[in-house]
Amino acid sequence: MADIAHCRSDFPALQQDVNGHPLVFLDSAASSQQPAAVIDAVARYQREDHANVHRGVHTLSHRATELYEGARDKLCHLVNAASRSEIILTSGTTESINLVAQSYCRPLLGPGDQILISWLEHHSNIVPWQLVCEQTGADLIVAPINDRGEIELDKMQALMTDRVKLLGVGHVSNALGTVNPLRDIITSAKKLGITVLVDGAQGVPHMNVDVQALGCDFYAFSGHKMFGPTGTGVLWGREKLLEEMPPYKGGGDMILEVSFENTVFNELPYKFEAGTPNIAGTIGFGAAVDYLQSVGMQNISEHEQALHRYMVAKLAAVDGVRLIGTAREQASVQSFMLNDIHPHDLGTLLDHQGVAVRTGHHCAMPVMQRFGLPGTTRASLALYNNTDDIDRLIAALEKARQVFA
Repeated sequence: MADIAHCRSDFPALQQDVNGHPLVFLDSAASSQQPAAVIDAVARYQREDHANVHRGVHTLSHRATELYEGARDKLCHLVNAASRSEIILTSGTTESINLVAQSYCRPLLGPGDQILISWLEHHSNIVPWQLVCEQTGADLIVAPINDRGEIELDKMQALMTDRVKLLGVGHVSNALGTVNPLRDIITSAKKLGITVLVDGAQGVPHMNVDVQALGCDFYAFSGHKMFGPTGTGVLWGREKLLEEMPPYKGGGDMILEVSFENTVFNELPYKFEAGTPNIAGTIGFGAAVDYLQSVGMQNISEHEQALHRYMVAKLAAVDGVRLIGTAREQASVQSFMLNDIHPHDLGTLLDHQGVAVRTGHHCAMPVMQRFGLPGTTRASLALYNNTDDIDRLIAALEKARQVFA
């Protein structure tokens, strides 16, 4: 835990004042801050190694390619992929899910087929499936959640039939912090031969993820939620499925040979990586993986779990606070309301005291509708947070309660 406390000094953005107060950053579920090691890795590439990857014969291109492909290897190891060919580099979770929707589902689906998701999902794990259902005539079906913000597992299992061709489910709810029982869900789905995609945007930054042990078929996540640059992400997929899928986009680097009569596509993973990639961002993504592993995912998980329990207890003790989402297993996130104060007003007042939280529907409008709310205030944690941050949040809420009394 002492090592975790020391990590706070690795993040330059946290060493500043906002509105005359030391910054308390409790919005990592939206986008986490970057350690100096990531910032320096990106800057070093830009200063010394900038060139396009894969096709150049000169030294800078070789350096850039080595750094870029080195990041893929690190990501492969991070999630225990069976092969680096299973690591498709994307712009983030959203693109990864759209890739599966268009490249895997669209050729497969027809009228009468179904895609199954839950009420907990982020818009990025809803809208791509709606689009592909409109394109194919398939139907989108949705498993309900209970008053604690947990998927009603028996009802989800009842919806699993041979008509369901894909199940899309989040690892951790970005709006409520609910950790879904993935093993139970995936085991039930696989008994019926249902392909499973996991939205892991809120999972990978906070816990060990082993895609082989999970048993899913696709797992998507983003770099900017795990201390890396924006515009970076991964789709992990089983190699057999990826081999069978047609390319998602066409252009440079996803081809081996092009003529006006025919195109021969590149091998995995490059078949799905058209065009010049986000080279600097991906190199920074690799540096973020190095940073996470230097701290240790188990250490991070234990630190955040203890801090989350502290935060929930402190919030629950504030007069007028209503916790939204009280799942038996949660990670890193807590949504809440304070009396009848609109979340945007509350968030603004907290910002005046240097406390950064997220307000609104959190790109999870169905969750808000389920609880009859326009939005919530959401505090989310990362390894750099501590109990002082939570105490500052509570003090700011007490002041807000007095202001709006």
